[in-house]
Amino acid sequence: MSPLPPSIPPTHLAIALSPSSSPSSTPLALFTSPTPTPLPGEALIHVTWTASSPVDLHRAAGGLLGSLENAYGPFILGCTLGGVVAALGEADADAQSQLEVGDEVFAFVQDGEARQAGFQEWACVPLWKVSRLTEGLKGKGVGMEEAVGVSCNLVTAVEVVGGDLGLALPWPKPEGWTPPEAGEMVLVWGAASSVGMYVLQVLKYWGYGNLVAVASEKHHETLRGYGARACFDYRRPGVVEEVLAYVESAAGSKGAGQPRVPFIIDCIGSVEGTLRPLTKIAEPGAKVAVMLPVIKVHASEGQPSELEMDVGKVLPGEWKEGVELKGTRTFLYAKNDFLKKHLQPEIVPALLEQGIVEPNKVRVVEGKTLLERAQRALDLLRDQAVSGERLVWRVAEED
Repeated sequence: MSPLPPSIPPTHLAIALSPSSSPSSTPLALFTSPTPTPLPGEALIHVTWTASSPVDLHRAAGGLLGSLENAYGPFILGCTLGGVVAALGEADADAQSQLEVGDEVFAFVQDGEARQAGFQEWACVPLWKVSRLTEGLKGKGVGMEEAVGVSCNLVTAVEVVGGDLGLALPWPKPEGWTPPEAGEMVLVWGAASSVGMYVLQVLKYWGYGNLVAVASEKHHETLRGYGARACFDYRRPGVVEEVLAYVESAAGSKGAGQPRVPFIIDCIGSVEGTLRPLTKIAEPGAKVAVMLPVIKVHASEGQPSELEMDVGKVLPGEWKEGVELKGTRTFLYAKNDFLKKHLQPEIVPALLEQGIVEPNKVRVVEGKTLLERAQRALDLLRDQAVSGERLVWRVAEED
C-alpha cells in the first residue's frame, strides 16, 4: 500500500478541450476544477498516471462529443486513470468493493464527466469501474505505468468479442471448457493495435484457436505468441489476395451459405485502410465488428478529422448482402449487468495476475507541465507515431 496522498485540496488542475480550439490552434486547455466529494459507491482517487488514446484525438480534432457535450462546463478528457484511493463514499449495496484508503488502483472511466475523467489530479470514480493494483501484479512487473493503459483496451476486447460478435466468454472459465465455435476462423485486422493485442489474448484463453492477424510484419512474432495461427502484413499491396488464398486453403469445407470467415474484427475503423479491404473478404453471414468512430479522414496538422458513428453508412453497396456490421461502443459495456459488476473489479486484474494477458508496451511521454505532457501525447496520436504501444504520462506527483 502506498503512502496516503497529501491533504485533499478544494481545487485541482485538469486538462479539457479548449473552448476556442480549432484545427490550427492548441485544442487543449489547463484549468482549475473543484475537487469532488465521493458519493455512495464512489472512490476519490488522487490521479498520478493516465494514458492517451485515439478517442482523445477524435474529441480534440474531430469534434466527437455526442451525448456527452456539456454546454455548462469544460469537457475534461481522459478515459483511463491510475492513482491512490484517498477517500471512499458510504457503502453502496449495488457496488460492493474491497477497496481501502491507500490502495493503488487503475480504471477505465468516462471522459467528459467532470467527476471521473482521467486527465485531472483528483477524480471520483464508481467502484465498479476500479481495479486494484495488487501485490501479485507488482510481482509480475506490472506497475502503475503499465496498468493504467490496460483497462480501456482490455474492456474493449471483451466487449467486442463477447458483446458484438456474441462469442462465449464464461467467467470463471470452466475447467476443460471448449467453446462451440472453437474451430471457426476469426480475422483480426489491426491486430498489433492496443485493442488488437488484447483481442487475440482473450480469444486464445477462451479456446478460440483459428485466429488470423493482419498487422505490420514487425509485430508478427508477438502476435503468434498471442495465438495467431497466420499473420499478414497490411502494407503489402496484395494483402487481401493473400488473406483470401489462405482462407481458401485453410477454411476446409463449409456448409452451403456458411461464411468461411464468420467473425471479423476491425480494430482500426479506417474507411480506406481497413474497411474497404474487408468488404472484399467478408462473405454473407459474417459478423464484422468495427471500432467506432469510423475514420473517414485522419486528423493532420491544421486539418480536422472526419468521423462517422454509424458503420452502416460507410461504403454502402460495397458489402455483400447478408454481412452483419456491428459498431463497437465500449462505453456501453455496462449494459451487461454481469460485466458491470465483475469486469473491472475482478476479471481485469485476474487476467493480468494469472498471466493470461500481458500489458501493452508503454511509451512514457515527458514534459515539464501537465498541459505539455497532454499536448505531446495528442501530437503523437495525430502524427500516427504510435505502433504496438500505449502512451502514458504522469498527471500528479505521488508525494
